[in-house]
Amino acid sequence: MVESPDIDILARSELFRGVPADVLRQLQATSFRRKFAAGETVFQQEDTVTTCYVVAVGRLRVTQSTLDGQQIIIRYLGPGDVVGYAALTGGEVHPGAVTAVDDSHLIGMPAAVLREAMTRHAAIAINAAALLGQRYRDLQLRLRELATEKVERRIAHTLLRLAQQAGRRTARGVEIAFPLSRQDLAEMTGTTLHTVSRTLSGWEGRGIIDSGRRRVVIAKPGALTEVAEEG
Repeated sequence: MVESPDIDILARSELFRGVPADVLRQLQATSFRRKFAAGETVFQQEDTVTTCYVVAVGRLRVTQSTLDGQQIIIRYLGPGDVVGYAALTGGEVHPGAVTAVDDSHLIGMPAAVLREAMTRHAAIAINAAALLGQRYRDLQLRLRELATEKVERRIAHTLLRLAQQAGRRTARGVEIAFPLSRQDLAEMTGTTLHTVSRTLSGWEGRGIIDSGRRRVVIAKPGALTEVAEEG
């Protein structure tokens, strides 16, 4: 029997890894595909939770807005990642907004269907707990960096994490494989556009990175790691 490509994508995702094929078929039967063009919003902050998605193709950005209108980038999501974590916890509204960075294809399913599946299949519930735990640890790490590290180290750590998540080797070095502006880095590291621009320009002068047109290449990962680990 030839499985649907969506079943294979679900099977490799962080939420459904290790889930029996017959369960995945049942979930796939209730799912649907949606395409989002680059720049299109999947959902806004405080939207009612109705759907949970798994990324099939593309890259998305999760942001939160403060009361004074400042935008903070929380994380980027790629193939296999879950979009809409509030659906896993029974949350009523999304705590942040999600926007497509590249043209993206998502596999969606009703939040109520997913939560019911979590009650019947321990593997899904265990995976959900694990991925929520990982996101919690990631946020703790970023909070510690914001509270204790100089801005150069925060920027270096952020670039290294993005390269690990979405890096591809090229002749010039490790390229972060989605559009990333200096303003994006400023929002992720809790600093200003001016500081990010000054820092990246300094690293470019030393041959550590190569950036331009919303693309960043880490030419010397070892040297960037040294910056990140400086006391």
